[in-house]
Amino acid sequence: MSRQTIAILDFGAQYSQLIARRVRENHVYCELLAPDASPQALRDRQVRGIILSGGPSSVYESGAPHCNPGIFDLGVPVLGICYGMQLACQALGGKVAPAEDREYGRVKLRVSAPEAILAHFPTETSVWMSHGDSVRSVSGDFVSLAQTDNCPIAAVRHRTRPVFGVQFHPEVTHTPLGAQLIRNFVYEICGCSGDWRVERVIDQSVEAIRSQVSDDGVVICGLSGGVDSSVVAALLHRAIGDRLACIFVDNGLLRRRERELVQATFHGHFGIKLRIADAREQFLSGLSGVTDPQQKRKIIGKTFIDVFRDEARQIPNARFLAQGTIYPDVIESGHGPAGKSAVIKSHHNVGGLPADLGFELVEPLRMLFKDEVRLLGEALGLPEDLVWRHPFPGPGLAVRVIGAVTPERLEIVRSADEILLEELTAAGWYQKVAQAFAVVVPVPSVGVMGDGRSYEGQHLIALRLVETTDFMTADWVHVDSSLLARISSRISNEVRGVNRVVYDISSKPPATIEWE
Repeated sequence: MSRQTIAILDFGAQYSQLIARRVRENHVYCELLAPDASPQALRDRQVRGIILSGGPSSVYESGAPHCNPGIFDLGVPVLGICYGMQLACQALGGKVAPAEDREYGRVKLRVSAPEAILAHFPTETSVWMSHGDSVRSVSGDFVSLAQTDNCPIAAVRHRTRPVFGVQFHPEVTHTPLGAQLIRNFVYEICGCSGDWRVERVIDQSVEAIRSQVSDDGVVICGLSGGVDSSVVAALLHRAIGDRLACIFVDNGLLRRRERELVQATFHGHFGIKLRIADAREQFLSGLSGVTDPQQKRKIIGKTFIDVFRDEARQIPNARFLAQGTIYPDVIESGHGPAGKSAVIKSHHNVGGLPADLGFELVEPLRMLFKDEVRLLGEALGLPEDLVWRHPFPGPGLAVRVIGAVTPERLEIVRSADEILLEELTAAGWYQKVAQAFAVVVPVPSVGVMGDGRSYEGQHLIALRLVETTDFMTADWVHVDSSLLARISSRISNEVRGVNRVVYDISSKPPATIEWE
């Protein structure tokens, strides 16, 4: 049965995947496509609507990505967001130029025509802007729907074509009524009925895995104990059974008792074939003296693959490598459909894979968000405490140790992290936050021990707690000060080498969730 589909043409914006997530929240399926997707390709997919994403380029610059102008003749509703609005207006007779004043952050939107995409909007609302260019003029075929102080054409609709545009970003949580705008577009304008459920991904993924993996091929899965790799393992086990062989690499960069937990859960409880590779010395030797975060990630990625290859050689007919790559990993590594996204950080299971890997990749979660992966995990019957476990970075504690990674610093951050999670759980805060962790910073500071000064504190501990639904944007958590005081007191008293604890109150953007 065909499903109602919205096509999102990705012009390289960091927020492109948020657009997809907002559409899927409305139970409407969507696909991210290259910016120059042909009208025929869209026609073949029988798309109900097209969304043009934002992007880092200027539409008037040479080499800037453009959409095929034929998409405006399909008779399918088109919504342009930021760069996408500028493209649509330029293609249909408007003029785009640098804005007199760049807009970034929350601004007040005045709605002059609460209709179409702005139906049910009040006369004033807050929106999130992030643009240096703006639409300076439009042809008489367009109607202006809203304005800001610095952007007189902030939302438009075409008089005769189903083409709409907004200069602001409705996909981010900083635009309070953004979800309403997306609902207006997919339901009222595109006529979608909400026929897609994330649970359907199970059947689709199982079918795709069976199609990709030959009858005699064995799939090895890099199992970390996190929700992403766990869901991949469960999907693969359902699809191919005993032809799945999981490998857990102990890289020495793990949380306390992580290895024992994985072994008990997947081998003991689920009966999945599991190999343990003890490569602690290999990883720590490779990281010795390395301080650059990107270099750390590359070293970890290469070592990870080397260890995997050595283990896989001992598994007969191992031809496929399954990974728990999800879309935020892909977009932050600059591998979006447009191939234009800025590299925020390299993920070891996305960037840096050697050309002679020797395995065909299986990545069933590559286009899913974290919350969708969790829903899959629940539907697959994984334990609740595993499904809702906080994310843990692929490079492990190496990116939570600022500067050189040493056994001493790993033990410090491991101990501080354990205390943090213990106290959050005891206070009922663990499931209230999306991610919580400690970071060790090699900054000595003076303290007081007994009646005198002490310089024993050679390391600073930073605590990071964030709330987010998509991990593309995040805010710091306003946690109880009494809880922070308990955590700080325990870390200062129980973790040698630390006498100062600070709380990170940075949001994403401009910061990232992890420090490195």
